Amino acid sequence: MTELDMVAFCKALSDETRQRILEILQAEGEKCVSDLVDVFNVSQPTISHHLHFLKQANLVISRRDGKQIYYRANQDNIVECCGILFTKFAPVHLDLDELIEADKQAKLQTGESVQSGA
Repeated sequence: MTELDMVAFCKALSDETRQRILEILQAEGEKCVSDLVDVFNVSQPTISHHLHFLKQANLVISRRDGKQIYYRANQDNIVECCGILFTKFAPVHLDLDELIEADKQAKLQTGESVQSGA
Protein backbone atom coordinates (compact mmCIF):
# COMPACT_ATOMS: atom_id res chain seq x y z
CA MET A 1 0.00 0.00 0.00
CA THR A 2 1.16 3.53 -0.67
CA GLU A 3 0.87 6.53 1.65
CA LEU A 4 -2.03 7.76 -0.49
CA ASP A 5 -3.86 4.50 0.12
CA MET A 6 -3.37 4.93 3.87
CA VAL A 7 -4.79 8.44 3.69
CA ALA A 8 -7.80 7.13 1.75
CA PHE A 9 -8.19 4.36 4.34
CA CYS A 10 -8.20 6.85 7.21
CA LYS A 11 -10.57 9.21 5.42
CA ALA A 12 -12.94 6.36 4.62
CA LEU A 13 -13.04 5.32 8.27
CA SER A 14 -13.40 8.88 9.56
CA ASP A 15 -17.16 8.66 9.07
CA GLU A 16 -19.25 6.69 11.58
CA THR A 17 -21.72 5.52 8.94
CA ARG A 18 -18.93 4.08 6.79
CA GLN A 19 -17.45 2.40 9.85
CA ARG A 20 -20.80 0.81 10.61
CA ILE A 21 -21.30 -0.28 6.97
CA LEU A 22 -17.91 -1.96 7.04
CA GLU A 23 -18.70 -3.65 10.38
CA ILE A 24 -21.96 -5.01 8.94
CA LEU A 25 -20.26 -6.29 5.80
CA GLN A 26 -17.58 -7.99 7.89
CA ALA A 27 -20.06 -9.56 10.31
CA GLU A 28 -22.91 -10.45 7.96
CA GLY A 29 -21.21 -10.84 4.59
CA GLU A 30 -22.32 -9.56 1.22
CA LYS A 31 -25.13 -6.99 1.08
CA CYS A 32 -26.81 -4.96 -1.64
CA VAL A 33 -27.54 -1.25 -1.30
CA SER A 34 -31.20 -1.81 -0.44
CA ASP A 35 -30.21 -4.10 2.45
CA LEU A 36 -28.09 -1.32 3.91
CA VAL A 37 -30.75 1.33 3.26
CA ASP A 38 -33.11 -0.72 5.44
CA VAL A 39 -30.55 -0.96 8.25
CA PHE A 40 -29.67 2.74 8.30
CA ASN A 41 -33.06 4.17 7.33
CA VAL A 42 -31.43 6.68 4.98
CA SER A 43 -31.78 7.26 1.26
CA GLN A 44 -30.31 4.98 -1.39
CA PRO A 45 -28.07 7.78 -2.77
CA THR A 46 -26.60 8.34 0.70
CA ILE A 47 -25.68 4.66 1.11
CA SER A 48 -24.36 4.52 -2.46
CA HIS A 49 -22.16 7.55 -1.73
CA HIS A 50 -20.70 5.87 1.37
CA LEU A 51 -20.14 2.60 -0.51
CA HIS A 52 -18.41 4.48 -3.34
CA PHE A 53 -16.11 6.11 -0.79
CA LEU A 54 -15.29 2.71 0.73
CA LYS A 55 -14.73 1.22 -2.72
CA GLN A 56 -12.34 4.04 -3.71
CA ALA A 57 -10.30 3.18 -0.60
CA ASN A 58 -10.34 -0.52 -1.63
CA LEU A 59 -12.15 -1.47 1.56
CA VAL A 60 -15.10 -3.08 -0.22
CA ILE A 61 -15.44 -5.19 -3.35
CA SER A 62 -18.55 -5.10 -5.52
CA ARG A 63 -20.16 -7.47 -7.98
CA ARG A 64 -23.19 -6.99 -10.22
CA ASP A 65 -26.03 -9.50 -10.34
CA GLY A 66 -28.66 -8.25 -12.77
CA LYS A 67 -29.68 -4.78 -11.61
CA GLN A 68 -28.34 -5.26 -8.08
CA ILE A 69 -24.80 -4.49 -6.97
CA TYR A 70 -23.58 -6.49 -4.01
CA TYR A 71 -20.79 -5.34 -1.72
CA ARG A 72 -18.53 -7.25 0.62
CA ALA A 73 -15.62 -6.25 2.85
CA ASN A 74 -12.18 -6.48 1.26
CA GLN A 75 -10.73 -8.18 4.32
CA ASP A 76 -7.20 -8.50 2.93
CA ASN A 77 -6.88 -4.74 2.41
CA ILE A 78 -8.50 -3.96 5.76
CA VAL A 79 -6.01 -6.20 7.58
CA GLU A 80 -3.08 -4.78 5.61
CA CYS A 81 -4.06 -1.17 6.32
CA CYS A 82 -4.64 -1.85 10.01
CA GLY A 83 -1.27 -3.59 10.21
CA ILE A 84 0.49 -0.68 8.54
CA LEU A 85 -1.14 1.80 10.91
CA PHE A 86 -0.27 -0.36 13.90
CA THR A 87 3.39 -0.70 12.95
CA LYS A 88 3.61 2.99 12.08
CA PHE A 89 2.07 4.34 15.28
CA ALA A 90 2.43 1.65 17.95
CA PRO A 91 5.20 2.03 20.49
CA VAL A 92 8.44 0.44 19.37
CA HIS A 93 8.60 -1.63 22.53
CA LEU A 94 5.46 -3.13 24.00
CA ASP A 95 5.86 -4.57 27.48
CA LEU A 96 2.72 -6.55 28.26
CA ASP A 97 3.58 -6.69 31.96
CA GLU A 98 3.66 -2.87 32.02
CA LEU A 99 0.30 -2.68 30.25
CA ILE A 100 -1.28 -5.19 32.65
CA GLU A 101 0.09 -3.35 35.67
CA ALA A 102 -1.13 0.01 34.32
CA ASP A 103 -4.58 -1.51 33.77
CA LYS A 104 -4.62 -2.84 37.35
CA GLN A 105 -3.61 0.56 38.70
CA ALA A 106 -6.32 2.31 36.69
CA LYS A 107 -8.93 -0.15 37.98
CA LEU A 108 -7.79 0.35 41.56
CA GLN A 109 -8.14 4.10 41.16
CA THR A 110 -11.68 3.76 39.84
CA GLY A 111 -12.68 1.16 42.42
CA GLU A 112 -13.09 -1.74 39.98
CA SER A 113 -12.16 -5.18 41.17
CA VAL A 114 -8.81 -6.49 39.99
CA GLN A 115 -8.47 -10.18 39.20
CA SER A 116 -5.13 -11.78 39.99
CA GLY A 117 -3.32 -13.45 37.14
CA ALA A 118 -4.99 -11.22 34.55
